[in-house]
Amino acid sequence: MKTVALVPALALLLSACERPPAASAAAPATPPVASRVYARQDWPLPSAAIAAQPDLVATPDGHVLLAWIEPQAGGHALRFARTDARGAWQPSQTIAIGTTWFVNWADTPHIAATADGALWAHWLQKSAAATYAYDVALVRSSDGGSSWSPPLLVNDDGTATEHGFVSLWPASRDTLGIAWLDGRNTQDEGSAGGASHARHADQDGHAGAMSLRTATFDAGLERGGERELDAMTCDCCQTDAALTARGPLLVYRGRTPDEIRDIVAQRLDGAAAPGRIVHADRWKMPACPVNGPAVAARGEEAVVAWYTAANDVPTLKIARSADAGATFAAPLVLDQGAQVQGRVDVALSADAAWLLWMREDANGQSVQLARYAPDLSRELQRVEVAKLQGRGRATGFPQLALSGDGAYVVWTDVVDGKPGLRGARYAASP
Repeated sequence: MKTVALVPALALLLSACERPPAASAAAPATPPVASRVYARQDWPLPSAAIAAQPDLVATPDGHVLLAWIEPQAGGHALRFARTDARGAWQPSQTIAIGTTWFVNWADTPHIAATADGALWAHWLQKSAAATYAYDVALVRSSDGGSSWSPPLLVNDDGTATEHGFVSLWPASRDTLGIAWLDGRNTQDEGSAGGASHARHADQDGHAGAMSLRTATFDAGLERGGERELDAMTCDCCQTDAALTARGPLLVYRGRTPDEIRDIVAQRLDGAAAPGRIVHADRWKMPACPVNGPAVAARGEEAVVAWYTAANDVPTLKIARSADAGATFAAPLVLDQGAQVQGRVDVALSADAAWLLWMREDANGQSVQLARYAPDLSRELQRVEVAKLQGRGRATGFPQLALSGDGAYVVWTDVVDGKPGLRGARYAASP
C-alpha cells in the first residue's frame, strides 16, 4: 500500500492594507491516480439464492446490468436487474423461461444495451437430443426489459451441431453486433444427431472445423452482414469484443491444422484483413481448454488478457495495443504456475487496466483482482477478492465491470452443492 501525499494549500495573496487571516489547516488535494488504493465493499446482488452463469455489463449512461440463470420447475429462467442513478438495484425481471435450454458452466448467456435504449439478450436452445446440439436464441426489449420480442435463432443453418460462445456489442445506435462459434461444418456425413462432444474435444471424426461467424441485427431483428470470419477456431473457448475508436475488436482462440491454439484479434471495421495473433505462444493443444480471452478498449488503446499453457506452464498474460488492435506489444505475465486457472476478465479506464482471474491450489479456489497502469508499465494494486468453497468448473467465470469511480465484481460459489452469486465493489479510499 502506498502512502497518499498531502499537497499544502496555496497561500492567499494579501494586499498591503489587509491583516493576514488566521492560519487554517491545509486541505488535501485529490491523490494521484498511482497513489490511490481501492478498498473492498460488500455489494449485495438481486439474484435468487440458487443462481449461476452471471453476465455483468456497464452501460454508457452509468448503469450496471447483471444477468443470470435460475432453476425453474422443469427448466430454467434467464433474469436480469439494473442499477438506478444512485447505484441501487431496481427490481429484477425475467427475460425468458425455457425447458429445452442448453445450460452449462462455460457457454453462458449475455446481455447488452444499445444507444436507442433497447436491451438485448441471448441464451442457448437445444436443437436435437444430442448433448451438444444447440442454437443461439436472441431477443430484444424496447421497454427496459418489461417485455421481450419472440426469440430469433441467430444461426439459421439448421444443423444439429454446437453454436455458442457468443459476444455482443452495439454496432450502431439501434443495431447489435454478434459473434459466435458455429459448428455447422463439424457435422458428420449422414449424421442427424449432431457431433458428440467427446469427438468434439479430441478432434476425431469431424467433417470439418468449428468456425467463427458474425452478423448484425437491427431494431426489427432483421439480419445483416452475416459472414464467416474464421474457418477454423478452437472449439469451445469464449469469445469477447470491445469497441475501439476504429470499430469493434473481437478476440478468440484460434486453431491451426497442427493444433496451435493461440489468441487472435480481429477488428471489424469493414476491411477484409485477417485476424492477427496477439502473441505467438505456440501452445500446441490437442483439445479445447475451454478458457477464452478477454478484451477491453478505450479509444485507440486496447488490452487483451488470456490463459496459455505453452511449454506445460499455466500462465496468464496481458498485452496492450496502442492502435486499436492492429498490433500488440510484448505481453506481460500476470500470473504463472500450477495454481493458475485463467477464466480471465478485463476492463480499461482512463487511469487503469483491471484484471480479474481465478486460481486453485491445495487450499481451494480464489478470485484475484489486479490494477495496472493503462500502459501496463507498473502494477498499482493486487488483492484477493474472495476464497471459494466450490472447486473445479462449477464456479464458472467471474465477471468484471467499471462504472463511476469503482470496479464491480461478480462470481459464482458452490456451497453444499448449490451455486449462488456473490458480489463486491472496489472504490477508491479517501
